[in-house]
Amino acid sequence: MNARAFSFFLVMIVLFVAAMGCTQAGTGTPSAAAPSPAPSVTQAAITPAGSLTPNATLVAFVKEAVAYAKTNGKEAALAEFDKTNGSFVRGELYLYAYDFNGTTIAHPFNPEKIGINRLNETDAHGNYFIKDLRDAAENGTGFVEFYYINPAHNRTVEKKLGYVEKVDDTWWLGSGIYQGSA
Repeated sequence: MNARAFSFFLVMIVLFVAAMGCTQAGTGTPSAAAPSPAPSVTQAAITPAGSLTPNATLVAFVKEAVAYAKTNGKEAALAEFDKTNGSFVRGELYLYAYDFNGTTIAHPFNPEKIGINRLNETDAHGNYFIKDLRDAAENGTGFVEFYYINPAHNRTVEKKLGYVEKVDDTWWLGSGIYQGSA
């Protein structure tokens, strides 16, 4: 996909997400900026087993995590993001955190990767997916498609859509959704 097509795609996704927020009926209060121990998991955020998570849910999930990090601080946020049963593991969604050098700083399901620089690691199709995710985060936010092992499906390689967002100039957060067999 060329840069112009990617930019158009990104703008369309942002408009879609914005439209979703404008058309949904509010049933609760908006997230407050006050610190909290951890955001609660609402039923709307949980995807039933076997169904796919919509892109808007993925974006909202990462944005919630970025807000949590900014409110509670980096160390507290990383500790929460590392918990396999924490508030940032919801169905197929979980958070991963990296510094801009490509070093993993939080990952609830691959703790052995923490402290490892993965910038030059390739996905199943030879793409430098961490570098691509980092590059998107350097621009503030972005989507990256890559091919990765899905631990929930007998470790088969599947297409995955990752969404990332910059927390500050030192680190970024991401999550992803599997989109079926490669």
